[in-house]
Order: sequence, then structure tokens, then C-alpha cells
Amino acid sequence: MIKEIKIVMRGEDGHKVTSVRMKDETIERLDVLSAKTNRSRNEIINLLLDSALDIVKIEEA
Repeated sequence: MIKEIKIVMRGEDGHKVTSVRMKDETIERLDVLSAKTNRSRNEIINLLLDSALDIVKIEEA
């Protein structure tokens, strides 16, 4: 007998949906990485953004 079924509401998984405009060539490069690594485009973008945020340096003008 099933005691309960848990359903996680969308948006409560720690992720948010966003939209970004990118050049066609950037999408093509992402798709190549995606195919080579057997990861989704979404996963590749998140991995790259996480890495970039750790190494970004802001210079004052």
C-alpha cells in the first residue's frame, strides 16, 4: 500500500528559468560541446557560467 506521493512544485528545486539572446555561432559551439560530452546544452551553460563567475575580475574605469 502506498502511503504518500510527493510532488515537488516547479520553481522549488533551486533553479529559475531565464531567457538569453545568443549569437548563432555561440549556440553552435555549445552544441558541439554538448555532443562531445553527452551533456545537455543547459548543463553545459550552467557549468560554464559557474566557472566564469568564480574567476571574473571587475576593474574600475
